[in-house]
Parts: sequence; structure tokens; C-alpha cells
Amino acid sequence: MKFKMILAAFLMIISVKGYANDIGFVGAGSTFAYPLYSKMFDVYHDMTGIKVNYQAVGSGAGQRQIIARAIDFGGSDAFMSDAQMSKAPAKLLHIPTALGAVVMTYNINVKGKLRLTPAIIAGIYLGKIKKWNDMRIKSINPHLNLPAENIVVVHRSDGSGTTFIFTDYLSKISKDWKKNIGRDTSVAWPVGIGGKGNAGVAGLIKQIPGAFGYVELIYASSNNMPMGYLRNSYGNFVYPSLASVTVAANIKIPADTRVSLTDTASPNGYPIAGMTWLLVYQEQHYLGRSRAKAKAFVKLIWWMTHAGQKYTKPLEYSPLPKNVVKSVDNILQSMTYDGKPIIR
Repeated sequence: MKFKMILAAFLMIISVKGYANDIGFVGAGSTFAYPLYSKMFDVYHDMTGIKVNYQAVGSGAGQRQIIARAIDFGGSDAFMSDAQMSKAPAKLLHIPTALGAVVMTYNINVKGKLRLTPAIIAGIYLGKIKKWNDMRIKSINPHLNLPAENIVVVHRSDGSGTTFIFTDYLSKISKDWKKNIGRDTSVAWPVGIGGKGNAGVAGLIKQIPGAFGYVELIYASSNNMPMGYLRNSYGNFVYPSLASVTVAANIKIPADTRVSLTDTASPNGYPIAGMTWLLVYQEQHYLGRSRAKAKAFVKLIWWMTHAGQKYTKPLEYSPLPKNVVKSVDNILQSMTYDGKPIIR
């Protein structure tokens, strides 16, 4: 409560419209978050006159560009490891902005929803399950008339936080995957064809009969693509939804917010869920940045993680739970200019 009162006073003091002519921000990274950020930044520009230029180039590129200080913030659905963060010239912070789901979508002519188990998903991506009418798929989908066609595996071709979430999940549910492939924003795929960005993967799946792949929820829903029910660790088949993603985040969140939400133990939780983060420098006085720009930057982030959360649900993202917002507030208080808190 004290922080909110301080921040409210801070925001009243700052006349952001006065900065509109000479302050703007550049970000790059996550395609997973692009639909949400596009909406948020349009609204914020209309409110304040401040323009935010965000390029959806993938989480891997976002991480590289923020380390190079080529942008004001990176967008990433993969939290950076200590080794990755050590490459940055100063301390980086992870600020969550929303929760989302990575869904399994497909292009086969069947009536009814496809059910999938962890073993089936891993088997398909390891190249061990090659046909749609494989008995392992048929046994849990007796209600579907599965075709005898090849499964065309589709994955990301670029460095991607969506891939990080998906391979994080595969590494938890498959010993073979963890040992031989692992989790990362980009991996050596055993099989399949690649598409750039969530939009590229969605486009390939829609075009290719028999295709099977992973995309962020908004890309599947906006393209009217079918999504599979996934069996979670509790044994329930769960459909990707705002509610099932929110439940997956009902865990202890570390102070730096770097945490995995996949393979949730919640009975109603969707198993391939994750957070998306802004990557920013804790110390904002670098490369000639002004104090005014640093203050306006903190205000932008505060708006995204508080008032701007109302734009999450209409775009198929889950808003930040209260426990995560509390962590965000603590992180914002730690941001400095010349070593002094930006929010006093």
C-alpha cells in the first residue's frame, strides 16, 4: 500500500505529455507477447503521446539486443540464466507483464477435439510417432476417426521464448528429450520444419495437411485453429484457457521472478504455460539517458503491469496474479538513476 501511494504521487509529479516530443522507447523480442504489447503501446501513445517502437523478432534476439544495449527493453518468454545475464554490462531485471499458454494445434480433418498425453507430444517431436493413426494416439482418442497420414512436425526456426517454454515442458516430461535435446530458446530439432515467429508456425500448420505444432494461444484462436486437450501431471485432460493458465501460476514466485510454470501439479492447471518478461537494466543512467527518460520509462512499466492489465484477457493472455504484481512493485522500487531510486 505504501508503495502504491508513493508511486501515485510520483506519477502526479511527472507530466509525461511534456516529454512526448523528445522521449520514446524502443523494444524488441517476444512474438508471444506481440499482440498484447501492440495494443498496450497504441493505447499508451494515445494517452501520453509517448511512442514505443516494438519489433517482434523473437526472445533470443530480444535478449541479445538488450545485452548489447541496442534497445531500451527486451521482450522475452524465457528467463535468462545467470550465465547469460553475466554477459550484460550491468545488472538486468526481469519484469513480468502477463501469463500465456503454448498450445498444440494441428491440421487434420476430424470432428471433435484431439486429446494428447506428454508421451505422445514427446514421441511426435522425437520422431518416434509418425502417423496420425498410430495406436498410441488412437487409444486415447476413440471418438476420432484419425487419418492414416504422416504427421508433419512444425517448430520455430528462430530463437524463441515460446520454444523455451515448450522445450522446458518436454524436458520435464521426457527423459530422452532432457538428455538429448534439452531446453533453450533454440534447439537442434530431431525432426520437422521451421517457421519464423508464432505467425510463421501458425501459417505453416494451416497450409500443410497433417501438420502439428506449437504456438501461443492468441495465434491459434485468432486463426480459428483447433487446439488439443493436454493431460497434466494430475492426470486430467485440460483445455488451454485463461483460467487454466492462471491456476498454473499458483506457486511461490522468487524475488527475481525467474520461474518456470510448466508441468503444473494443479488438478485444473494447463501444463504448457509461462510468463513473459520485460528485460531492463536496473541502473537507468547509461548511454546518455536522461533522468526524465528514466522516470517516464518506470511509469510506462508501472502502467503495463497495473492499469494496462485490463487488455490481457481480450487478447487471450492471463493477467498477472496479485503475488506476481507484488514482486513487480518490489523490482520497480529497485530501479535507479545514478545509484538513487527512481521512485522515492
